[in-house]
Amino acid sequence: MNNDINQQLAVIKRGADELLIEAELVEKLRLSIKANQPLRIKAGFDPTAPDLHLGHTVLLNKLRQFQELGHQVLFLIGDFTGMIGDPTGKSTTRPPLTAEQVQENAKSYATQVFKILKPEQTQVVFNSTWLNELGAAGMLKLAASHTVAQMLERDDFSKRYKTNQPIAIHEFLYPLLQGYDSVALKADVELGGTDQKFNLLMGRELQKQAGQSQQCVLTMPLLEGLDGVNKMSKSLGNYIGIAEAPEVIFAKIMSISDELMWRYVELLSFQTLEVIAKWKADVAAGSNPRDIKVGFAQEIVARFHSQADAENALADFQTRAKGGIPDDVPEVTITIEGQQIGIAQLLKIAGLVASTSEAFRAIEQGGIKIDGEKVVDKGLMFAKGVTVIAQVGKRKFANVTVV
Repeated sequence: MNNDINQQLAVIKRGADELLIEAELVEKLRLSIKANQPLRIKAGFDPTAPDLHLGHTVLLNKLRQFQELGHQVLFLIGDFTGMIGDPTGKSTTRPPLTAEQVQENAKSYATQVFKILKPEQTQVVFNSTWLNELGAAGMLKLAASHTVAQMLERDDFSKRYKTNQPIAIHEFLYPLLQGYDSVALKADVELGGTDQKFNLLMGRELQKQAGQSQQCVLTMPLLEGLDGVNKMSKSLGNYIGIAEAPEVIFAKIMSISDELMWRYVELLSFQTLEVIAKWKADVAAGSNPRDIKVGFAQEIVARFHSQADAENALADFQTRAKGGIPDDVPEVTITIEGQQIGIAQLLKIAGLVASTSEAFRAIEQGGIKIDGEKVVDKGLMFAKGVTVIAQVGKRKFANVTVV
């Protein structure tokens, strides 16, 4: 365990948005060092989707840093609360998951999170363990601990109430149950996104009512997606999944803006602050930021796949960037009723565009190539029996045969 409190604080606060309350955490660290007893660091994940993306890893990286300092991570899978649905940031009631969906999604977490976390310092816990035992009487007692007025202090609840959007009674229970998780686990610190502050503070309040030492709260920024505007989300399509193919992860990282790159580097890279500061100084002095982006992309690919995959992903990206055709182009066979098919339909059926209108726009923008030649004719037709290499943008390819 690291016995230097100031060093621990510097690591803990790196990239964080807010620490509540720092003086309390200093005391917890002091007692932890004195007793040689690791702190219990909690972070909750609702298994609403089976795949994690880089936005989730902002928290995972911070948990790993706590482990490097010698502390114990409580990786909480909200299998009980997942059947309620976290209303945080939602303008409508979130549909609950079935028990089967929750369990299936929860299984996939274990295979993904240990690409970052140390298994020997991680305790995976499910909140159904104690919430199932709470029972009706316990739930009523928990509900009695706070008023409706207190719940309406939460921003998203307040907005929905003012705009006459429905709020189901069970949604008020969610922050209470998340807070009760901290009581059950005797958490010393809880991590969450900035949008989770209300729920995290609920844990402090319920621990106080239970006569426990109150947990400290560490909020982490929400990582913007590839668009640089919205929070990274699978539903918005602006995400980088940690289980995606190496070349896909690499290419997506290379597509982000030079400005957004620093945000990703600061929140996701395992490089020291000193190294990152040097990178910034080098770019300010005239170095190409693309070189930083390449190195960062390789770091991320190697973390979730391997160093060999990172090297291959770079080679694949360079081939595509030069307009070359990669070796692993997927083969697609299109069956048509007539004797010919138009370019837009071919691209749509091959899965390279979502619609024919998208295909036409891409042609107008010069983003379509057939066998390496740019397409300018929206009326281009392909006869039965032809095989072509179709390309949309820099990353989408298909070896298409028309039959």
